[in-house]
Amino acid sequence: MTGQTVNIRTIQHYMYCPRRYALLEINKDWQENAFVVKADLMHEHVHDGTHDFSNSRKVVRSAVALYNDLPEYDLYGVADCIEFVKAQDGVQIDGLEGRYRVQIVEYKPRSPKSGAFNETDAIQVFAQKLCADHVWHCSSDAYIYYADVRKRVKLPFVQSSLLAKYVRGEIEEYPCYLLK
Repeated sequence: MTGQTVNIRTIQHYMYCPRRYALLEINKDWQENAFVVKADLMHEHVHDGTHDFSNSRKVVRSAVALYNDLPEYDLYGVADCIEFVKAQDGVQIDGLEGRYRVQIVEYKPRSPKSGAFNETDAIQVFAQKLCADHVWHCSSDAYIYYADVRKRVKLPFVQSSLLAKYVRGEIEEYPCYLLK
């Protein structure tokens, strides 16, 4: 692969628009607009820790650091929210009693104009899934929550091996000079 650890967020930014990514990361020329500021505020709110809770059904944690240090990925990032939902067929989670199904929830300020989700957002969440599955030795479920419509969309990662190959390809294509 690239030989360097890759931040999941930067892959999503690069896939969305390589030119925008270069302006943002290399030239530091990016101007924030209302959409970016709104998204930043939403993520600050989600990550502030006030949304962490547990009840008899699940344990919810926000701003969860994830990684996958396998040589073919070498990814890291932060998931907006991880839900550990009690399930008899789930996995054991360090520090929690019982067995849990792992669910990733990525927050986005606006739903897409067409389709159920944006491809680049889904790839970002799939990269988080690769990390979560590595950390907790499971097959996690993944969702995107759209704040404008207050709706959660389950991502259909039924062909995980094809998506994993795609992510590995994106990491290989990712310009080494853009890595931090």
